[in-house]
Amino acid sequence: MLAGKCLCGAVQYAVADEFAYALNCHCGNCRRATGSAFKPFAGIERSKLSITQGADALMVYGAPDAGDMHCGRCGSLLYSVVREGRFVHVTLGTLVDAPSVRPTAHIFVGSKAPWFTITDDLPQHQGHAGEG
Repeated sequence: MLAGKCLCGAVQYAVADEFAYALNCHCGNCRRATGSAFKPFAGIERSKLSITQGADALMVYGAPDAGDMHCGRCGSLLYSVVREGRFVHVTLGTLVDAPSVRPTAHIFVGSKAPWFTITDDLPQHQGHAGEG
């Protein structure tokens, strides 16, 4: 199990180191949610993540089965609930422990920040992985 937490430490979670995939998302929503050029995330079944501290401090942006989960105190984006509520996209920057997975591609590069240049050799997709 891996530990993760928000900036202020009010919300903490545990997640299995069994991620199905990891990607760097450059879509506008991910950029705005993180305040960064892209969101590195790893996808895993929702049942493999549990809040270990501060569940009462969680703030949902969107719907509980299709939204972003933030710390209601410091605002950190911890994970997004996706795929009809079955998976979560854990923001890799909130992990305390190093996961065994690494991002394998950049997605939504068609809408990436114009001021950011991708400098690695990972595949780049205009939309979801597998597109362009």
